Amino acid sequence: MHRAFGGDRPAPPAEGYVSISLTAPEAEHPDPEHVPVHRLGPGRGRYGFNRRLGAWLMGAVSGFDLVIVEGLWQYHAIAARRAALSHSVPYLVFTHGMLDPWFKRTYPFKHLKKWLYWPWADYRVLRDAAAVCFTTQAERSLARESFWLYRARETVVGYGTVAPPRVAPDLFVAGRPELAGKRQLLFLSRIHPKKGCDLLLAAFAASLAHDPDWHLVMAGPDQVGWRGQLEAQARELGIAERVTWTGMLQGQEKWAAYAAADAFILPSHQENFGIVVAEALALGVPVLATHPVNTSELVAQSAAGLVDSDDLVGITRLLTRYAGLDAAARSAMRAQAQACFRTHFDVDNSARRLAEVMDDVIAKA
Repeated sequence: MHRAFGGDRPAPPAEGYVSISLTAPEAEHPDPEHVPVHRLGPGRGRYGFNRRLGAWLMGAVSGFDLVIVEGLWQYHAIAARRAALSHSVPYLVFTHGMLDPWFKRTYPFKHLKKWLYWPWADYRVLRDAAAVCFTTQAERSLARESFWLYRARETVVGYGTVAPPRVAPDLFVAGRPELAGKRQLLFLSRIHPKKGCDLLLAAFAASLAHDPDWHLVMAGPDQVGWRGQLEAQARELGIAERVTWTGMLQGQEKWAAYAAADAFILPSHQENFGIVVAEALALGVPVLATHPVNTSELVAQSAAGLVDSDDLVGITRLLTRYAGLDAAARSAMRAQAQACFRTHFDVDNSARRLAEVMDDVIAKA
């Protein structure tokens, strides 16, 4: 079962598959080009209780070989488990980083409330799943640290994206004269405290403020209204003219921003996967990441970038180390970035791994 948030996401043609969307309350909606979508309407509150979902699953699950549950902490996972077990149909679960202990440390009260829910709900969802799928080894290891009551048949299937189109960097630089001739450091993600944006500004001021060749690009939607405070911080640090705020980038403009970048940085305090890492690598852009980015280990092992701690010292060290590389070292890192993408982040590889897991589960069932 696929629980779609905020609308339906495109999927490859897949005969015999269906997707469930808990968005608009519309009737069954087959899509001949993609996976047929059954729109059952929104659930109640944040928990998403939806009586129609439970009834639909009980009536339909027996006609399928496998159920895939996306995410935890809401009613859809409980409903899928109940229906699958009732009809002896195996199911897989993707946790999508929702068991990362960062949430326990950062939101202890919420974690306490989850403990009241965990033993009779999502613990059983994982325990009874034919497989619990993780995108990285780091996500798999971290998932064991949130609750001492934990049982799961774990497997790592990876995750990835398709190689993006080649776009000229001029498309991004045009209309932004402050970027002309500059070495651009690109941050492209949500403007959110979890992403370490404030530390990035302070680190840029500490390490690169003396070098006029460098310019910081902050791209992404301001989800929590934090940008104004960050802009004020940049003024206080004396780097306001060295920072460009673009808002959310899409389509060719987004790919052009990657193409124009000298390096990409993701200084997050918690990042389950970070598809932006894969996108940057696909275009041969070296990645500077903090350890809590779960894909950072693959970046470091592949010499496709640099990794350090998610504090001011670590992020400052990342920028200083990269800025100190000579042209030959940067060129080698760009080549390694593309090789890292092909090996670890090409969607074809993760799709094959997931297909193997699905086939194995169905065969055993």
